[in-house]
Amino acid sequence: MSYILLFLSVIVGVVLVFIKKPSTKIVRLLLAFSGAYLLSVTILHLLPEVYSEATDFKKIGVFILVGIILQSVLESFSKGAEHGHIHIHSDGNKFPVLLFISLCLHAFSEGLPIHNANDNLLWAIIVHKIPIAIVLSTFLIHTNYSKKTIVTFLFFFAVMSPLGVLIGDKIEFFNNYNKEITALIIGVFLHISTIILFESSENHTFNLQKFTAILIGILLTFFTL
Repeated sequence: MSYILLFLSVIVGVVLVFIKKPSTKIVRLLLAFSGAYLLSVTILHLLPEVYSEATDFKKIGVFILVGIILQSVLESFSKGAEHGHIHIHSDGNKFPVLLFISLCLHAFSEGLPIHNANDNLLWAIIVHKIPIAIVLSTFLIHTNYSKKTIVTFLFFFAVMSPLGVLIGDKIEFFNNYNKEITALIIGVFLHISTIILFESSENHTFNLQKFTAILIGILLTFFTL
């Protein structure tokens, strides 16, 4: 079921764009909610779990830091697409290879720890992927890329997280080093979720709607763990 839900989360975002593109305000609120939800799941569930099963706390901490650095490197190629801000301009019909690779690697990594976690992580990633798919689809349809290229791009992006779940579950290496891989992904999630929350503010002013979206994301996680 997790495979289908992860795939459909991207499809939902794409369909929303083609039916009636959500306003920038709505997308920002969705991003704020998803960032808060993802951050809450990471802090309230993933962190305690990985440390409770670890014997070398410093080693786990190192992997978390590596995850943060890894995501920073990926974002240098994706230009912020993972957290809903694509800071690039299309260059004619030239396919954005680096954007494609970095997004697919990120989506793949998100799926790796799901089979060893509870449903909160699955839903956090689903909620995260919907606004990202909206932003990505909006970007692609305003480029000069062919429809076939756009569909191929979105299809591979949609299947990467389910592929991560499958690989993380079936390949022995990922099961043997589950704690280290989960710690790595925690670093990725911490980086993305905090960036989402910081970038969803304009001029660092208090925004009641954004604050409410963040609060709902946190409370939803707290009461469903």
